[in-house]
Amino acid sequence: MTVFVLVPGMFTGAHVWQETVDRLTAAGAEAHAVRPSGMDASLGPAREGVDLEAHIADVVAVIDSVGGTGRKVVLVGHDYGIHPALGAADRRAGRVDRIVYLDSGLPRNGVPAVAALPDRSLRDRTAATDGEVLPPPATPEDWRRWGSTEGVPGSALDRLTALAAPHPMATLLQPLRLTGAADSLPATGILCTGNGASIEMVQMMADRGDPALRALADSPATFFELPTGHWPMLSLPDELADVLLRAAAGEGHRLVPADASEPPAHLRPFLLDVPEAPRERHGNVDLYLPEAEEPRPAVLFVHGGPVPAEARPTPRDWPTLRGYAHCAAAGGAVAAVVDHGLHTLGDYERAAADVVAAMERVRADPRVDADRTALWFFSGGGPIAARWLDAPPPWLRCLAATYPVFGPMPGWGLTDSRFDPARAVANAGTLPVVLTRVGLETPAIAATVEEFLASAKECGADVEVVEVPHGHHAFETVDPTDESRDAVRRAVRAVLDRLWRPGRR
Repeated sequence: MTVFVLVPGMFTGAHVWQETVDRLTAAGAEAHAVRPSGMDASLGPAREGVDLEAHIADVVAVIDSVGGTGRKVVLVGHDYGIHPALGAADRRAGRVDRIVYLDSGLPRNGVPAVAALPDRSLRDRTAATDGEVLPPPATPEDWRRWGSTEGVPGSALDRLTALAAPHPMATLLQPLRLTGAADSLPATGILCTGNGASIEMVQMMADRGDPALRALADSPATFFELPTGHWPMLSLPDELADVLLRAAAGEGHRLVPADASEPPAHLRPFLLDVPEAPRERHGNVDLYLPEAEEPRPAVLFVHGGPVPAEARPTPRDWPTLRGYAHCAAAGGAVAAVVDHGLHTLGDYERAAADVVAAMERVRADPRVDADRTALWFFSGGGPIAARWLDAPPPWLRCLAATYPVFGPMPGWGLTDSRFDPARAVANAGTLPVVLTRVGLETPAIAATVEEFLASAKECGADVEVVEVPHGHHAFETVDPTDESRDAVRRAVRAVLDRLWRPGRR
C-alpha cells in the first residue's frame, strides 16, 4: 500500500491537506498530514524554541509510525515543508520510496529555508525579524506575497487566514543539515503554473546550465504541472490527489539531458540566414557594425534569464541574440548585445545597472548616432524595461520586447514596482513600443503581457504588436517556420523604421 506523508508550508498546518487526504484515502491509499510543532494558532508559547530540527523530528515521527514492510512511503513537501521533508528523508532514507517537491524550491545542505523565499524584501525582512515568530498573513493580499492564490475559493482563503499561525523564526534561520543519504531517492516535482513555474521553464534553466536543474535532467526525476496557484491542495484537491498517485507510480515528464543529440533550444540555429557583420568585443558588450562612414542609429539587445553565472556560452554568443544583431546591422544600424548580471531572481537591480552602463558605452562610441537608439528586451529581461518606460530619454526612439515577462511573475518575488512594465507604460509618453507576442506562451507569462497591453490601451501608449500565433517562447530557434521568419522580419523592420523617424517630442 502507498502511504503519503504530507508536510505543510509556512503559516499552515495539517488542516490544509484535509481534502487531499480524503481523496487519496478514497482512492485506496493511506495519507497522513504532519502537524508541525508550534504551528497551532491557539498555542503561542509552544512556538518558543521550535527550530528546523524540531520540524524534521515531527516528520520522522510520522514516518516511523506508518512505515513498515510492504508499505511504500511517499514524502510530500509543500513550500517551506520541503525542508523538514528532506531532513526527515535524510534520516530515514531506508523507509522513504519517493520525495515529492510540491511547488517548492530545491533545498541545499547548509542553507537555511529563509534563502528560498522568492521575494527579496520578504527574505531580508524575515532574516532581520527581531522575535521568536514571523506574523502570518492577515489578508488575502498578504497571502499573495507568499505565493499566487489563483484558483483558491474565497471561503477557503478566508479559512486559511483564520487558521494561519505565526511561523517559528528558528525553523527558517537554522541551516538544513543533510548527509546525502537521501540523494538517490526517486524524486518528483509538481509545478503550479499559476505561480509562475512550468516544465518548459525548468527545462530552459537546465539547458542554460543551472547546476541543480541540470543534475535533475540527468536523473530519473519526473515532473507534473497543475494549472493553478501556490496552494493546489485548496484549489485543485482532486487533481492534486491524482497527480500524487501518478507520481507514486513513477509517472511524469522527464527532462531532456544536456548531452542529448539535439542541442538545447537556446543553442539551435537562428531561423534566418543573415549576412554576418563585423563584431567587436568591448568588455561585456559586443558591437556589430554596418558598412557606413557616418554615425548610425543603434539597437541594444538585452537577453532574458535568469542565466546561471556558469552558463557557457554566455547569452551574447547565443544564436538568437547574434541573429537579431546581424539583422539590425544588415538594416544599417549598429547592433549591440550585452551580457548582464541576471543570474538569479534577486539580480534584477544589478542587471538593470548593467544595461544602463551598456547603453552609455554604446552611445559614447563615435560610430553611433547617440540621439537615435533603441532597446530590445527578451523573455525574463522584460522587467528591466520598466525603467525606460517610466522615464524615456529623448534619444531613446523605440523600445522593443520579444516574448517578454512584462510584469511581476507569481512566485518570482519580484514585487519592486521599478520592475513592472505594466505600471510604467503609463509614463511612456510618445515612446514607441514594438512587442512580439507568441500564441503558445506559458500562461503565467502571457498574463503579464495581457496586463501590459491593457494598461497601454488605457493610457494610449504607442504599441505595435507583432503576432506569432503558432510560436512558442524562443520561437526563433524552436519554431523555424515561415510565420516565425515573417514575424522576426516585421519586428526588425518596425524597430529600424522608428529609429530613422524624426525625434520624439
